[in-house]
Amino acid sequence: MVSGVAKRRSKLELYLEVLRAINKGVNKPTNIMYKCNLSWMNLKEILNSLLKQNLISVIEENGRRVYGLTDRGRDFLEYLSRAQMLLVSGGEKRRKLM
Repeated sequence: MVSGVAKRRSKLELYLEVLRAINKGVNKPTNIMYKCNLSWMNLKEILNSLLKQNLISVIEENGRRVYGLTDRGRDFLEYLSRAQMLLVSGGEKRRKLM
């Protein structure tokens, strides 16, 4: 929170949070939902989209769904994380110059 005002996360930020959570081993839907602070409907939409894009896979384990990153998902997460770092560090450099 910044100055008492909640900042809305972009769709990209939400997708990245879900991918990062899954990458860290948070692989059950309810756990992902709580870790990323999402509603059930938003989580279902994000998971379905990530599945369609072959960024995550789903495995039925003892009658429960468990999610994991695909190789493509790992590459995508690494690429976007690097891009995000460059954007953030570039913004800090611009601020220092002003």
